[in-house]
Amino acid sequence: MKHVLTCKHNLHCEKHMRTERPNDGRVVLVVDDEPQVRASLTRCLREDYQVLAADSAAAAFEILDRSPVDLILCDQLMPETSGVEFFARTRVTHPEAIRILITGYTDPEDMIRSINEAAVYQFIPKPWQPDHLLLTIKRALESRELARRHRFLSRELKFADDVLRRENDVLVRQLQDVYHFDRLVFVSDAMAQVCNLARKAAATDLPVLIQGETGTGKELMARAIHFFSRRNTFPFMAQNCGALPDDMLHSELFGHKRGAFTGAISDRLGLFPAADSGTVFLDEISEVSQSFQVSLLRFLQEGEVKPLGSDETRHCNLRIIAASNRPLKELVEQGKFRQDLYFRLRGFELQMPPLRERPDDIPLLAEHAARKYGETINRKIAGISSEALRLLRAHPFPGNVRELENEIRRMVALAEDGEFLSAKHMSPEFTCLSPDKADAAMAALLQGSRTLKQKVEALEAELVMQSLLRHRWNHSRAAKELGLSRVGLANKIKRYKLDQKQAQASRR
Repeated sequence: MKHVLTCKHNLHCEKHMRTERPNDGRVVLVVDDEPQVRASLTRCLREDYQVLAADSAAAAFEILDRSPVDLILCDQLMPETSGVEFFARTRVTHPEAIRILITGYTDPEDMIRSINEAAVYQFIPKPWQPDHLLLTIKRALESRELARRHRFLSRELKFADDVLRRENDVLVRQLQDVYHFDRLVFVSDAMAQVCNLARKAAATDLPVLIQGETGTGKELMARAIHFFSRRNTFPFMAQNCGALPDDMLHSELFGHKRGAFTGAISDRLGLFPAADSGTVFLDEISEVSQSFQVSLLRFLQEGEVKPLGSDETRHCNLRIIAASNRPLKELVEQGKFRQDLYFRLRGFELQMPPLRERPDDIPLLAEHAARKYGETINRKIAGISSEALRLLRAHPFPGNVRELENEIRRMVALAEDGEFLSAKHMSPEFTCLSPDKADAAMAALLQGSRTLKQKVEALEAELVMQSLLRHRWNHSRAAKELGLSRVGLANKIKRYKLDQKQAQASRR
């Protein structure tokens, strides 16, 4: 049976009414079937809030559909429905409104069930105290406002790093006669053609497939495309697909619900929903399994995300940029990659040229890296000597730009402040490939009184040795360069008695 408000409560409310406090414009809906209780609650609240009253759940829904409401105050016992059932419906139809239940029952199990079913913010026991009621409402509205501000600030902070990076790129001093595409630096025609195509791709929302060897700058290219696109004010997120099994990769990209698998102790949003309206970079896309390729294909077709352990789907508006260091077309022909997914990913297809095919970029990249790493350790580098540049240009760079940057970082660390980077600062595998020494060795082979067969064999041995040195004695890469099989290369090494240590020592 309902508790009736006492005269003491009414007197307390009348005393509170006489305290002049301006109405802050927030709307409170009072739902109770007893006129006396509605009147008492209205008198208690109207000095601080705009109060609307309803005598039933149906009348309350009419008010909610007609007017925005910040907080709902409802009695648990009503003729046609309970307060918990009413709140369970409003949780779906009007989730932004805070729900406070007035009840004479304080069973802990009922309270927990009500919180889970109807998202009740707080319970007010009967007989209610005006001060307690007003303080609870005040705190509830403050919490909602803090939550709203937190969501706003979180979104702003999430974009802050990308915005600052983009603004810093605009302020960077432009190098004379040098092309720039975000943080990609180049002068070669090969890279200029790729970047010109990337600029055109950035102006669209089509997926982009970037292919090239490890270390050629595929992720830098993806970031450049994002920052030159219309999505540049939204997040750019990257995920290496080759480092995770299917379940973990699905969780990273699509998210999961609590309890979806062992160790899922809380909900996870996933990269696709988190980067909504932005760009997601999927590196090593060639390494994903056939089953995950199906999930990714459906997302590319429908834009739908379904977290692990959930029956609900949501739509995400994303741009996908994928990268692979293995040719996807060959994998498709071998049946290791889905053809329909390949065609979905290659809205634009960019092929990053390896560094050995664009030697004109090596001096520029070396000087750029030397200046950048010198600044990080507060060391001034006067420049790079011509001898060192010749040695760098002679190196095949199987690790591409990443290998070049690592070598320059090492040279900067060994150099003194204000010193030129020279051959003495370089690693042994770079100094053993001096172009002058190679030319002198070739000239010596062609001279002398040896027979043609002996000169041809000596020249062949020298060519094999130089290829092995360029590729750091990697038989697979050297054989590919020479057009030989691994067995054929091994036979020539054995025939000419080529030794790695002795060859490196003789060229120093």
